[in-house]
Amino acid sequence: MAGTPTPRAATAPVRTPTNLTQGGKTKAGIGESTLRPDGTLKVTGEFAYSSDMWHEDMLWGQTLRSTVAHAEIKSIDTSEALATPGVYAVLTYDDLPAEMKNYGLEIQDTPVLAHKKVRHHGEPVALVAADHPETARRAAAKIKIEYVELPLITDEASATAPDAILVHEGRDDHHIGHVAHPNIVHRQPIIRGNVAEARERADVIVEGEYTFGMQDQAFLGPESGLAVPSEDGGVELYVATQWLHSDLRQIAPVLGLPEEKVRMTLSGVGGAFGGREDLSMQIHACLLALRTGKPVKIVYNRFESFFGHVHRHPAKLYYEHGATKDGKLTHMKCRIVLDGGAYASASPAVVGNASSLSVGPYVIDDVDIEAIALYTNNPPCGAMRGFGAVQACFAYEAQMDKLAAKLGIDPVEFRRMNAMEQGTLMPTGQPVDSPAPVAELLRRIKAMPLPPEQQWLAAGEGADVRALPGGLSNTTHGEGVVRGIGYAVGIKNVGFSEGFDDYSTAKVRMEVINGEPVATVHTAMAEVGQGGVTVHAQIARTELGVTQVTIHPADTQVGSAGSTSASRQTYVTGGAVKNTCEHVREAVLEIGRRKFGSYHPAWATAELLLEGGKVVTDGGEVLADLVDVLEGESVELELEWRHRPTEAFDLHTGQGNGHVQYSFAAHRAVVEVDTELGLVKVIELACAQDVGKALNPLSVVGQIQGGTTQGLGVAVMEEIIVDPKTAKVRNPSFTDYLIPTILDTPTIPVDVLELADEHAPYGLRGIGEAPTLSSTPAVLAAIRNATGLELNKTPVRPEHLTGT
Repeated sequence: MAGTPTPRAATAPVRTPTNLTQGGKTKAGIGESTLRPDGTLKVTGEFAYSSDMWHEDMLWGQTLRSTVAHAEIKSIDTSEALATPGVYAVLTYDDLPAEMKNYGLEIQDTPVLAHKKVRHHGEPVALVAADHPETARRAAAKIKIEYVELPLITDEASATAPDAILVHEGRDDHHIGHVAHPNIVHRQPIIRGNVAEARERADVIVEGEYTFGMQDQAFLGPESGLAVPSEDGGVELYVATQWLHSDLRQIAPVLGLPEEKVRMTLSGVGGAFGGREDLSMQIHACLLALRTGKPVKIVYNRFESFFGHVHRHPAKLYYEHGATKDGKLTHMKCRIVLDGGAYASASPAVVGNASSLSVGPYVIDDVDIEAIALYTNNPPCGAMRGFGAVQACFAYEAQMDKLAAKLGIDPVEFRRMNAMEQGTLMPTGQPVDSPAPVAELLRRIKAMPLPPEQQWLAAGEGADVRALPGGLSNTTHGEGVVRGIGYAVGIKNVGFSEGFDDYSTAKVRMEVINGEPVATVHTAMAEVGQGGVTVHAQIARTELGVTQVTIHPADTQVGSAGSTSASRQTYVTGGAVKNTCEHVREAVLEIGRRKFGSYHPAWATAELLLEGGKVVTDGGEVLADLVDVLEGESVELELEWRHRPTEAFDLHTGQGNGHVQYSFAAHRAVVEVDTELGLVKVIELACAQDVGKALNPLSVVGQIQGGTTQGLGVAVMEEIIVDPKTAKVRNPSFTDYLIPTILDTPTIPVDVLELADEHAPYGLRGIGEAPTLSSTPAVLAAIRNATGLELNKTPVRPEHLTGT
């Protein structure tokens, strides 16, 4: 077995689980704001991220990427790179060891290294391993590639033209049979009712065409990992990812290894937001490690990170709504075109979400919906927080404001009049079978007190320019500044959908260590910042009545936990931990009955609980200490847990029970706009959200504020700019791709509503994505309210407000 690498920033080996052991005098179970076991390490800089991994004799890997977006590869000359002192290996497509040379989440259309052609700017073409990162970079730069550029596919018109070049020739995936053109990845229509008849009943009709820009996940920790060859011919991979077992399923075939010889351990993850669902450097590091026989570390710099992961799909959305004069929605037609870029990634699932959630949280009986994703030569797009529902929410909420204005009805009241509730049928025909408090969330968000107007005026000469549009650039002292207020509400599904077997696995062990009962929880859940490690410990304390809980590092030595995405981990892996703990508890009680049952009749007759390290009756009578029950014994179980099954949407009508749960959030944005310079200051972005049950209230508020901030970013600043003439990314850096800083982020008051979903563990509702939906259209609505402009594109830039 190869030596275990250690993080440079820590003194303990990476596999030591005690780093995430947390105890205390309080019970610290569900419903309490227990502090994160990794929190102190992170804020003090002691937490080891994947980029901190180190091995004494490791090499450094470097990827050479294409400089053009669409071209044939005529030749690759690696001789000069191979001759560079310190270089151990240079690999191209021809060096791949197995018959399988592609990978992908659903469709295996992504080559490990480009073969014969490149399909997007920044596609991996060759790999280098060297004894120093600078040596690897210089050697990669010496590789000579001869390209013959090909015509570009960059939008729907060029992708679906009758004579369009195919981004992928010879497609044989299961979506090809129901799309009109091979450059369409997937199509999902949803037809319900009769739109033509409903349209006749409408007193007003509004139409809109909307453009949603390409957003980057912008996680702060770049793609990185360390591959260590093993003595048995396998490899150990320490990596930051969102789904260990999905990575494993894609990596092993390309390496030509059985899965049991690819052992994966989660390293510290510096954010994800969907951008780590697809593979990045995983296969490349393993290939170099197996070729050289040495550990290989790869760490992307920020520039490369923009090319190393997928982004949020940019979209064109075409909507039509009708309503009666008394404010009742009559019908909706929409067409959503998502640009999936060069490879499929998660595009089929994003299409399913965009179509099935395109109506929003409203009652509309007659709908005609179509959503498609395209293959183009633009950067690949896939999973990002909100997953198709974000783009749709931006459009349908703009439509709600247009309808309300045309009818002369308050925009919040108009939404409440048409709000769905428990029992409402989705456009897919699926009933919403848990609380859907849309009207209540809107009521709460509107009832929140507004921040004082023009706070900078009251401060006089002592006014802080940071409170004004333009901030520290000192561009205005209040002249031309106008306030605007906007509202929005959204709906997001929770968990994997459309018949996917969405399950998780948890292994739980109970034993006595140093005279104290301890529970160890082992899952493959990727902790990417969402706080799952905290919640798992809280669940174990609640179900097993112990104080000390150890969270074992996530790896592939336990069954799959699924992806840390789709707001699913607390629901699904939390459900798995709860389920396994319940079975462990019963096994512990059975040991107690065997040992002590003859001493008290309650062992046989009462409902027994584990609380405070003791076995107690439901009446509170103590029967035994857990230390005595478990003396000389331990209990360990590994079990899978699944939520209710879903089903695929019909390919022609879109009907079907495709989702397991829905979540809802509403926002109110307050902005101040310098109408002369086109500068926007978001003063407040309040949110009301139903969370079902807040397992950790502090973490819940943090998730809501984080999602809200990402929605703010795409509203006013975030966009990857792709040159339409070359399909090259223009702004692959945090200098030119802007994200909200502390100076841009407003006050975010949060009103948490807890209406339990009886189908979910503890009644909880997935919460991570819903606030990302409605924050964006709320900000746009506020800017429209301040300026009177239509503003149908994200992000809003100064020139959109000034007309310059």
